[in-house]
Amino acid sequence: MSTFVAVNTYTHSVTYVTDKMLMLLKDIIRWSGLSPEKLASDWTVLHRGISTWLTTHDLEEVHLEVYNRNTGDLVGRWDFEIYYGSSGDGGGMWVNPEDVKYAINKAGLWPSACDYRIVITNKPGRPNVEGWSGTMLRSTDGFVRQSIGTTIDGNGLRTGTTYWRKAK
Repeated sequence: MSTFVAVNTYTHSVTYVTDKMLMLLKDIIRWSGLSPEKLASDWTVLHRGISTWLTTHDLEEVHLEVYNRNTGDLVGRWDFEIYYGSSGDGGGMWVNPEDVKYAINKAGLWPSACDYRIVITNKPGRPNVEGWSGTMLRSTDGFVRQSIGTTIDGNGLRTGTTYWRKAK
C-alpha cells in the first residue's frame, strides 16, 4: 500500500511541476514582450517530454533560449535546473513568479525581432519521446548568469531558476 501512495504522490508532483514550469515559461515569454503562440502550439509535445523525463529522473534542465531571428545570435536565456528529492523544508507545492517578474522588469523587454525555443538537457540513455530531437544550445559567451533561486517546488521535485543577460 505504501508503494502505491509514494508512486501516486510522485506522479502528482511530476504533473504539478510540469504544469507550473510551462505556465512560468509562458509568463516569461509574455512578460518579456514576445508572443506565446509558438509555446501554446507546442504545449502537448513539451508537456509529454518534460513529464516523461521528470518521471524517469532523466530531465536535468529546461532552457528557454531567446535569439535574434535574423542572425541566430543568442539574446537571452532562462534555465530551470531540476532537483530531485526533498528540500528539507517539509515539502510543499508552490510557485514563485514574482522573483521572475522582478528579474524581467530589471532586464527589460526583448526586441520584436526575437524568436525563442525550448531546449531540454537530459541524462544519457533517457527514453525517446515523440516530437523531440537532439540539438545544441547557443553559446553564452559574453553573457552573465544570474541566479533567482527556487521558483517551483513540487514536494520533493524543484527547479532552481537562472537567467542569462549580456555582460556590460
